[in-house]
Amino acid sequence: MFERLQKPFLTVETGEAYQPIRIVYDLLQRDAFIEALSKLKCIENKQTNGWNIFWRNECDDIHFESLDSFKKNPKNPTRLGTFLLKEKALYLNLPSFKRACLLVPFLHKLIDPSIIKIKKADFINKVFGLNERLPHGFSELFDEDELEKIVHQRIHDYETVQERCEQAETADAAFKILSEYTNTESRKRLPYAERYTFQEISKIEPDVAYLGFYIFLRGRELVAIRRWFGETGYTLADAAEETIEQVFGGMHIDIIE
Repeated sequence: MFERLQKPFLTVETGEAYQPIRIVYDLLQRDAFIEALSKLKCIENKQTNGWNIFWRNECDDIHFESLDSFKKNPKNPTRLGTFLLKEKALYLNLPSFKRACLLVPFLHKLIDPSIIKIKKADFINKVFGLNERLPHGFSELFDEDELEKIVHQRIHDYETVQERCEQAETADAAFKILSEYTNTESRKRLPYAERYTFQEISKIEPDVAYLGFYIFLRGRELVAIRRWFGETGYTLADAAEETIEQVFGGMHIDIIE
């Protein structure tokens, strides 16, 4: 454990922990999407059906609070992530949760929702050591069947608790059931890989939807980092309390330090 405390975890250029995350979109209008990308100077075609997103032009004002100091090089801008188009699906591949929290709502404003529709996010619940073997590509990281199994189990558990609450004799009894469920869930061991499913953005305020996404990822990032440094008892409940205080305590919002 002492050796681990002396070893920092792997970070990306902009300072945050390296935690691969893949955002999946339904591609509704292929030609319109390609045309929209061609108009953005922050995006550059890298191969057939593949594009890089750089920290420049339209993305220039994106702010990374995790950096103490960072000198941008206009001649060699930082690559923030990549787009990959496969049949009717679009993948936004990013190396950190923070970039996902910043770029997803940003791209929502740049590209009309009638062209692409956000669907889900697949991600890793751990940080990596500097000398640790890294997964090779996203196909090695994510097992579709396992991710769907986790999502379906989570939905099943929630619906079971919801039914128990509805059948409870009193409001206090229902609250107790819900509280016990929340407490148990927050202390479960997080799976290596996990999936976040987005609600229908058109039915709610985008800012509300993406704030929920941020809180979800922020908690998991905190658990991964605290446990890396030896706080084995640190749970999602602790992370949720810390995150809510940060977000709503005086409305001081810091997108993933």
